[in-house]
Amino acid sequence: MFRFCASLPGDNRTGAEKASSFTDILIVAITVIVVAVPEGLPLAVTLALAFATTRLLKENNLVRILKACEVMGNATTVCSDKTGTLTTNKMSVVAGTFGPERFEAGDVAAFAQKVPKEVRELIVKSIAINSTAFEGVEDGVPTFIGSKTEMALLNFAKDHFAMDTLTNERANSEIVQLFPFDSNKKCMGAVIRHGKEYRLFVKGASEIVLDACSSVADVTTGEISDITGAPKQRLTDTIQTYAQKSLRTIGLTYRDFPSWPPAGTQTSADPSAAEFDQVFTNMVFSGVVGIQDPVRPGVPEAVAKCQFAGVKVRMVTGDNIITARAIARECGIVSATDEANDIVMEGPEFRKLSDEAMTEILPRLAVLARSSPQDKQILVQKLRSLDETVAVTGDGTNDGPALKAADVGFSMGIAGTEVAKEASSIILMDDNFASIVKALMWGRAVNDAVAKFLQFQLTVNITAVLLTFVSAVSNPDMESVLTAVQLLWVNLIMDTFAALALATDPPTPAILDRKPAGKRAPLITMNMWKMIIGQAIFQLTVTFILYFAGAQILGYNEEQDLELSTMVFNTFVWMQIFNEFNNRRLDNKFNIFTGIHRNYFFIGINCIMVGAQIAIIFVGGQAFSITRIDGVQWAICVVLASLSLPMGVLIRCFPDPWFAKIAHHVGGPFRTVYRAVKRFFSRVWAKTPSIRKHKKTAVEEQHTEETKQVAAAPPVIVTEDVPEILVDGEPRDVEKGVIR
Repeated sequence: MFRFCASLPGDNRTGAEKASSFTDILIVAITVIVVAVPEGLPLAVTLALAFATTRLLKENNLVRILKACEVMGNATTVCSDKTGTLTTNKMSVVAGTFGPERFEAGDVAAFAQKVPKEVRELIVKSIAINSTAFEGVEDGVPTFIGSKTEMALLNFAKDHFAMDTLTNERANSEIVQLFPFDSNKKCMGAVIRHGKEYRLFVKGASEIVLDACSSVADVTTGEISDITGAPKQRLTDTIQTYAQKSLRTIGLTYRDFPSWPPAGTQTSADPSAAEFDQVFTNMVFSGVVGIQDPVRPGVPEAVAKCQFAGVKVRMVTGDNIITARAIARECGIVSATDEANDIVMEGPEFRKLSDEAMTEILPRLAVLARSSPQDKQILVQKLRSLDETVAVTGDGTNDGPALKAADVGFSMGIAGTEVAKEASSIILMDDNFASIVKALMWGRAVNDAVAKFLQFQLTVNITAVLLTFVSAVSNPDMESVLTAVQLLWVNLIMDTFAALALATDPPTPAILDRKPAGKRAPLITMNMWKMIIGQAIFQLTVTFILYFAGAQILGYNEEQDLELSTMVFNTFVWMQIFNEFNNRRLDNKFNIFTGIHRNYFFIGINCIMVGAQIAIIFVGGQAFSITRIDGVQWAICVVLASLSLPMGVLIRCFPDPWFAKIAHHVGGPFRTVYRAVKRFFSRVWAKTPSIRKHKKTAVEEQHTEETKQVAAAPPVIVTEDVPEILVDGEPRDVEKGVIR
């Protein structure tokens, strides 16, 4: 364009000829700008995300927020629940201790025969009355509906203690007061009229309810004895033994009162109700049961894959610390040989840590036991403040804040509440931790698809722009070797077709062989720049030699210039087709055909590009300003273009540190110019009065609006003990303390 304007004084052509020449140059210039701008990047990102979300649905991952798929590819840690995610959530009572009597899964019937009728009724009522579960039908089979822990206890009472229906059991008892489950105290209670007295039943975390007991009952005789000393230590050892076997332990206790509410325990809101803390003391310990929740098949392997991929898996559970450690060891979250680097901590202790201590411990924290939903939220927020990309699972209503606070929130499709699903980014349709690994693989595949497309497009951009510019400047008539129509065809290849082909590569198991990219990782890595620059140099070398020296090498005369231009165009397009195969890999490995047989989109799109290019050469002469070429010329074009594949191997063999040093020295002047231009425009922007005035007005309006909102908002009172969110019709998990 500048050359045309400079030559106008000596140009003797007519005005119409000058206008026509100027129009041709302008069209090519605009086309070069179109080619240079990577407008296909949004298309590639959208296609990759849409393709991944469709495939993830088949892998039991329902993506609610599209960007979560991409973010999951860079996840550095996963904070997972235990029940239902790492385990099957199919619980059953397999062990128990009631006074001096113990039983295992195989001898429950013999134990039940030893229990007198009065004690049997006591155990049944402590389970049936003090419960939020109810009876229902699933798949045509009568069953209990509610928390899996309560379902296990109810099935235990029904199968071995002849428990009547829940409706009859509750109808035959006069319930005076109910104490809902408290996630901080890890227990719940119920009060019934027992003759002329009142009986309080409490069940919950075994070690917590045991501490509130002063007596223990003998189930065989019904006698009550003092629990202090050896009896309490024996029960503590029993609880630890169950916990070491990965069993969830639930304690059953009761206490009789002559009146209700006892004197001095009334609540200020309701004088007919008692404060739980004041009556939950001097309890009688009935017994403890061990509930088994087996680890899901495939979970240890999935955890191992995450760890190998550089993703730290942390378990957040309401179980006691011994049970949590045993299950974490079974899942592979905690190493059996190196527990020093795998810290297991309880929620109350974690909550009291200072910021400095928490920052020091978090990299090694593997299990958070006896945790509340607030502990999970604190954990997620602190990890994010350390530049971690956090994924978290949750199924209860109280898990909503943690799911929202995480980079990627996974809710449970089967056991999850609607509140948890609405707060999450992805819903696990099968509640299985192994499905998270699939999300991780597809997330990395999306990131790789964008990187592959960028690597391919920048190579075409550099080559097409430089080839068009140099050939136009060197030509006496200022005509580029690539016309506007040819450039638009190249642009169609690198934008639409390349996006479709490179964005649909499914992930392979090898995608988990590398560590996750950090939040500050560059979009274009040094390895990608090496391939971009190397291929651009190769393509420019081939096309320049063919354009400037092709006639002399091949012995062409001036009448064959159109054939030579056609060969340059054909060679350039075929180099992009072959280079597309090179861009299927972003690392320095040589096998660029890995998994190509599974990507039918890539195969089909390349067949379309090859067919279209052949058709253009044969029948697109006038539109594309080309002519037909013979077999020898076709062979020259395809052979020269196919050299992109061995060139890709040579580029991968070039050491990355060497290229980084070369790029640092060669790119130094460009960085200096870029920074100077950036500073210049920043100062111009800052000194523009109209812009600054508009910006200041907008900021003042926003500040005024925020001030109004703050003034209108009610004061927020933060308390250390956050009450549990209770939703009618949704069962509580006795051990975890969350609504499921």
